[in-house]
Amino acid sequence: MEVRINDDCSACGICEDTCPEVFELGDEKAEVKVNPVPAEYEDKVREAADECPTEAIEIVE
Repeated sequence: MEVRINDDCSACGICEDTCPEVFELGDEKAEVKVNPVPAEYEDKVREAADECPTEAIEIVE
């Protein structure tokens, strides 16, 4: 799985709180630290995408 953050990101930090192994907050929006996502973090990434209030997390499988 690969993941990206689109420009709708509001930098709320939910993704980083949910899966800090993959996401971190940048200056203006969240950033993906590792692509492709290691298998052990895929469920957490899906959870972060579901919780994202702006639906800015895009998962590519």
